[in-house]
Amino acid sequence: MTRTPPTSAVLTDAITLKPARPDHFDLAFTATTQPCPWPKAYGGDLVAQAAAAAMRSVTDGKSLHSMHSYFLRPADIGAEVRYEVEVVRDGRGYSTRQVRGYQNGKPLYVCLAGFAAGEAGAAFHTAFDEDVPGPEELSTSAEYLAGRTGGSMTEESKAYWSGGRGFDMRHVPGPVYLTVEGERLPHQAVWLRPFDPLRPVDGLTDAQRDLAALAYACDYTILEPVLRVLDLAWAEPGLVTASLDHAMWFHRPGPVDGWLLYVQEAVAADAGRGLGTGRFFTGDHRHLATVVQEGLIRPT
Repeated sequence: MTRTPPTSAVLTDAITLKPARPDHFDLAFTATTQPCPWPKAYGGDLVAQAAAAAMRSVTDGKSLHSMHSYFLRPADIGAEVRYEVEVVRDGRGYSTRQVRGYQNGKPLYVCLAGFAAGEAGAAFHTAFDEDVPGPEELSTSAEYLAGRTGGSMTEESKAYWSGGRGFDMRHVPGPVYLTVEGERLPHQAVWLRPFDPLRPVDGLTDAQRDLAALAYACDYTILEPVLRVLDLAWAEPGLVTASLDHAMWFHRPGPVDGWLLYVQEAVAADAGRGLGTGRFFTGDHRHLATVVQEGLIRPT
């Protein structure tokens, strides 16, 4: 049987929205969560879809600069989510939107999104780590998982980690799919790149699509440094994780079709929760975005 090659269409399908009649606020859109081998949908679907809905509500050229999100309920896989957008404020320099996601008649996600017109000012960003090996020196997820098995890992989950997420992802140190590769350090870096060029998305400019792509990809690995220090792998039998809340700041525009370095660090873990931070850099060292996320981490 011939396997379908991995594709970034997973992402662009996720952020393709359909206009709908609003029930609660000013505008509404629907979107469909993408396939994954877990009981409930991937949290990045909700963040990216809400970002796309918020961006489609801003028509004066302002750019998304921040999002602050809460995950209220798990979302069903392959099912429609309805996003209602409230136009909270439109000013000359800044605008604010609230977005709520609904499924099965109940709210499951809420965020505030800020937009900025941009103005002249000094520039600064944190340094790019020159010591991180380049992506060509690292194994792909498919190469790492080939011939490996263990724990709760199934053939379906191996296929998803290898090519079902829309992005080629390469870990420094090694990944935490089956075991914690390397030392129990509170940090890691992940090189990522779409499997093929991103397709146009109706209702979004290419720059807006790229912002939504960052919002989509950020959730896949942000809690992994916390798993590392706790010596937990994704295939640990009985492990339960879930996104609780999330914040993201977009510092400057940049294309997402090339390799990006996602530098991540564990900040805290206690009481069944873990907090991680992450920073996205382009290959030419521009700091595009910063992420902070708290998640549920419940071992056996």
